Amino acid sequence: MDLPLYGLMAEFENPDHILHAAKTAYAAGYRRMDAYSPLPIHGLAEAVGFRKTYLPLVVLIGGLTGCFVGFAFQYWVSVVNYPVIIGGKPMNSWPSFIPVTFECTVLFAALSAVFGMLALNGLPHPYHPVFNVDRFERASRDRFFLCIEARDPKFNRDDTRKFLEMEEFHACEVTEVMV
Repeated sequence: MDLPLYGLMAEFENPDHILHAAKTAYAAGYRRMDAYSPLPIHGLAEAVGFRKTYLPLVVLIGGLTGCFVGFAFQYWVSVVNYPVIIGGKPMNSWPSFIPVTFECTVLFAALSAVFGMLALNGLPHPYHPVFNVDRFERASRDRFFLCIEARDPKFNRDDTRKFLEMEEFHACEVTEVMV
């Protein structure tokens, strides 16, 4: 059975080599690619064309929602549902509502950050085609991988393989990744 091609993946021994290869690939017009590294490499996300995320907006909306819910709940309890005059304070004693409002803001923002991150990253994702490459297990130890996906508009199996095998990239191996 012939499996469809997911992309081509190049293996590198040095973080500088993968950074150079990613920048060159992006400059050559490749847009659907991803890099895998055992350690953070400054500039690699920008080199593969990483886009800004909506997660800060999700966290802001979650925090504002928590602020509103925390304050509204206390207002409803103290003023509408069970009004009790204590020590001559007004029913809507907003300074006493601040700690709970703050905690609800933090709780809702944190929960929206976790669930927003999971949703925006498409997690959980227990399977990915790059796991089919035997040498990919070294991506968590000492190797660096750049994968150009077959759904890239510029992708051509032979041309992309020649591109990744260029001597200036110092790629150890270029492997086909099957779905």
